[in-house]
Amino acid sequence: MKPTDSLKRRDLLAYAAFSSTALAATASGSNEEKALEQPRRRYKMKKSINLWAFPYPDRMSLRESMELAKRAGFDGIELNYDLESDLSPKASSKDFEKIRRMADDIGIAISGVCSFLFWPYPLTSNDPEERAKGLELAGKMTQAAHDLGTKNLLVVPGAVHMPWREDHDPTPNDVCLARAKESVEKLLPQAEKLGVHMNMENIFFNGFLMSPMEMVDFVDYFNSPYVKVHFDTGNIMEYQFPEHWIPILGKRIQNVHLKEYTKKGSDHSLETFRPLLDGTTNWPAVLDAFEQIQYEGYLTFEYFHAYQHFPEALIYQTGDSLDRMLGIKTS
Repeated sequence: MKPTDSLKRRDLLAYAAFSSTALAATASGSNEEKALEQPRRRYKMKKSINLWAFPYPDRMSLRESMELAKRAGFDGIELNYDLESDLSPKASSKDFEKIRRMADDIGIAISGVCSFLFWPYPLTSNDPEERAKGLELAGKMTQAAHDLGTKNLLVVPGAVHMPWREDHDPTPNDVCLARAKESVEKLLPQAEKLGVHMNMENIFFNGFLMSPMEMVDFVDYFNSPYVKVHFDTGNIMEYQFPEHWIPILGKRIQNVHLKEYTKKGSDHSLETFRPLLDGTTNWPAVLDAFEQIQYEGYLTFEYFHAYQHFPEALIYQTGDSLDRMLGIKTS
């Protein structure tokens, strides 16, 4: 074999390989373009956002926050109950009814009531005074939800461990379960009377109800249409996948938090949650799973701090992302 023949053959082989790669790339690009051109599925779920995403109350009032959410295209806004805010033990039923009328005037629904107070006053604490305070506050939240015109109250039923509370001794799993059941049973008569759903939230760092089967057993134990699930997509993303939970929980899901999470990181704090779509959640699978169980309620974006600069950008970005996820926008 002559060197020139060998060179020509290598050239031909290289050219053939290049041509195959180029054709494959062209085909791939064509497929991606076709995928973008295909009509996206239109889902019936409603768009909501939690008040924590707004610079409230420091730089924006409750009315301003609601108005911004409305302008950004949200159907609802989830409000947070705290010790010092428009929603607190200091507010009366008349105060909450005034907020309800304000939301009606703006044209936005109150999709639910949420609170961080289940952490300083857990319903399963080893401290009897903390448990009693937690029950008292949960009862006030139930009344507030009713007065605000929402049927949804997020409830954290218990915690084996809270990593950020060095003063909190771990609660044994069996004790935690027994106390959680006892607490919800005490709260249930008021919730049923007021028509408010107590929706149990799944958490990834409290060591309690860590599988969908455990959540099913816990909710079904009460045999009440007013004990449901507030399903949080981000709270299980560290070790599990929301699309696996949804079919198992099924009709028990009454309300939903959308939190974005990336499995590529190593941070295990609240800072690990990200703006919607900037993570590794398989949203098409998640949305299909919701559709399969015929969920048509609120999808509430939960984020724990407003943007330092141009805070309205986060609200509009989230509204746009949800529009694309739900098939409202396709270009």
